[in-house]
Amino acid sequence: MPDIAGLLLDATRRLKQAGIEGPRQDAVLLLSEATGLTPDRVRLEPAIAVVPDIAARFEALLLRRLAYEPISHILGTREFWSLPFRVTRDVLDPRPDSETLVAGVLAAIPDRGAKLKLVDFGTGSGCLLLSLLHELPNASGLGVDASPAALKIAQENAERLGLAARARFRHGDWGAGIEERFDILISNPPYIESAVVPGLAPEVATYEPLLALDGGADGLAAYRRLVPDLARLAAPGAFVALEIGLGQDVAVSALLAGAGFAGIAVLPDLAGIGRVVTGRKSL
Repeated sequence: MPDIAGLLLDATRRLKQAGIEGPRQDAVLLLSEATGLTPDRVRLEPAIAVVPDIAARFEALLLRRLAYEPISHILGTREFWSLPFRVTRDVLDPRPDSETLVAGVLAAIPDRGAKLKLVDFGTGSGCLLLSLLHELPNASGLGVDASPAALKIAQENAERLGLAARARFRHGDWGAGIEERFDILISNPPYIESAVVPGLAPEVATYEPLLALDGGADGLAAYRRLVPDLARLAAPGAFVALEIGLGQDVAVSALLAGAGFAGIAVLPDLAGIGRVVTGRKSL
């Protein structure tokens, strides 16, 4: 009967050979899922024997990862802003870089107890909107997405996090049909150039929704569609924050400035890369 040490050693070797980053961590998480043990127990108790049925379950999970299925899809969750979000192939996998947007919005709010109205365009899993609502106890928010399947996941995440009373979701094409004004307007729109998408890592190109990746020929198509809606729906003094791709800060800043937003700033992610463009609507 195999033990944890042997299974981890073999799995780590196979994942490494497949070119998967962090092979040991993925092996631990998959074995934790298969056994029901915590990741810490998997790491610290290598002599635990694993019965054949559980070993077979682990092998099935491992084969999915070896086919480059994202670990979050296999486990069904991804931590973002220290909160657990349900994730499927219908939504983008929440990434640490996107936490730059959450932090930037929170830093711009002088009173976190204010009754703010938020809107998140292309909400996906709802990770941005719901993370902000978690930190803003009197705020309410609207998440908009063109994918009904993504909206279902976002609604489920709102319920799981106890935020459903303050979050609502709408199927839509950016701001079309929306008339209310908002204090905080955010988005992580598709921003990858169409020609680049097929060459992305297989975890992304194969398993993540094309609708949330493809930003058109130059990666800026969604911003051109979205920015006029942001200007129309922003309340006086409203704060806007948009996630961007590498090298898009100048173009997106110009779009916001041209739509009447002032105080344009670019916020770097943990790697020092410009990741979020922010601005304010004039009073």
